[in-house]
Amino acid sequence: MSLVSDIVARLSAIDPQVFSIVGDAAEFAAIDTVPLSRPAVYAFIKEEASTANERGTGPVLQRCEADVAVIIITDNVGDHEGAAASGDLEALKQTVRAALIGFVPDASQDGTPVEHLSGQLIKFRQGTVWHEELFAAAYYIAEVP
Repeated sequence: MSLVSDIVARLSAIDPQVFSIVGDAAEFAAIDTVPLSRPAVYAFIKEEASTANERGTGPVLQRCEADVAVIIITDNVGDHEGAAASGDLEALKQTVRAALIGFVPDASQDGTPVEHLSGQLIKFRQGTVWHEELFAAAYYIAEVP
C-alpha cells in the first residue's frame, strides 16, 4: 500500500462515517464544480522532500517526508451565507484530525506517526466551503539493485 492509500483507508474507516465521498488525487481532479455528494474528503501528496542517502555503501536508502493534503468540501443547503457550513467544517476538521494525528501508516516503515502541519480555507462559494488540512508523514525510498 502507499501512504495516500493508507490515509484514504483510515479516513474511510471513520465510524460513524461522516463523509459521503472519501477519495484520492484522481477523484479530486475529476471534480468539475463541487462533488455530487457532500461532505467529501480527498487526500493526496502535495509535496515530498527526501533526505540524503542513509547508507555509506550499497543501494541508496532515503527517508522521504511527505506533506499530505486532505481537502474537506462541505456545505449547508439551508444557509448560503456560510455560517452553518463553517460550523459543519469545524466538526469535520476535528474528525479528520482525530483520525490522522498519531496514526502510523503501514507505508511509513519506521513507525513515524502522522502529524498536523496547518489548515487553510481554500475557497467559499455559494454556501460550499473548501478547506485544506496539511499533514506530515514519512516513508523510505530505496534503490532497486
